[in-house]
Amino acid sequence: MNRPLLEVTDLGVTLHTGRGVLAAVDGVSFVIAVGETLALVGESGCGKTMTALSVMRLVPDPPGRIERGKIRFGDDDLLAKTPEQMRRLRGDRISMVFQEPMTSLDPVFTVGRQLTETVLAHREVGSDEAVALSVAMLRKVRIPEPERRMNSYPHEMSGGMRQRVMIAMALLCRPDLLIADEPTTALDVTTQAQILELLRELRAEFGMAVLLITHALGVVAEMADRVAVMYAGRIVETAPVDALFAAPRHPYTVGLLNSIPDLVRPQDRLATIPGTVPNLLHLPPGCRFWPRCPLADEGCRAAQPPLIAVADNHLAACWKAQP
Repeated sequence: MNRPLLEVTDLGVTLHTGRGVLAAVDGVSFVIAVGETLALVGESGCGKTMTALSVMRLVPDPPGRIERGKIRFGDDDLLAKTPEQMRRLRGDRISMVFQEPMTSLDPVFTVGRQLTETVLAHREVGSDEAVALSVAMLRKVRIPEPERRMNSYPHEMSGGMRQRVMIAMALLCRPDLLIADEPTTALDVTTQAQILELLRELRAEFGMAVLLITHALGVVAEMADRVAVMYAGRIVETAPVDALFAAPRHPYTVGLLNSIPDLVRPQDRLATIPGTVPNLLHLPPGCRFWPRCPLADEGCRAAQPPLIAVADNHLAACWKAQP
């Protein structure tokens, strides 16, 4: 592994609701090396996006609050930075592509104005150079007629083009880390493939690290170097992508992989994981997955398993996944 770029240690984030306080992220730790792509995988509501927002220091307070942990980015302690210091960092060294570009782009300003404002906020350049840099980045993300599109409003673009604009905006200042939160959600299959190919090419060109947040294991197989699987606010398994697909060690990961349709040997019924994700306000004792796990016994109910090494560079939080 290259030297670490992002180190998240024992991150804890709570949400204060009218029904009580829930742990949206509970003891999450991971490392992303320079130039590496780490995929954060799990069902909706497992804490993936809240983890990303914590790295960006964008957790809405209230109702959210970062209660504990450390987030180191290079030599910087992100949790110790002032709001103004984080504003200078966001969009410059760390950028994020959000799930839905229509709600991330301002509908009352042109695409060109939003792009040039990003450049002017982080680079000491004139307006003409900011426009030139923005046009060049639109061309790089393969938006046709980029000079004309600078004058377009977000609603005048398709979903795929809006997502390309978001990618262009995120990469304008050549960040060291790109956080991509479900970058292909709500796009058709052809456009999804184009966006993923674009991200692969830009990652190689810029040499940036990527934190890819997704629930689509097909996307993980195409994009990631390593995978971290989340369940109910905790990471339950992490491994290089090839090792995870070849020999998953946590029953939840096994269930996720078994649920992928087999196009070579079609099944009469798709495999599913029984039960439902636990309510974070009323978590089961012990392992959070045991009510849905086919391997669960009394030991799983008694204590929460730690994340331990089960093979080279392969960790799992399961009492049954012994080395």
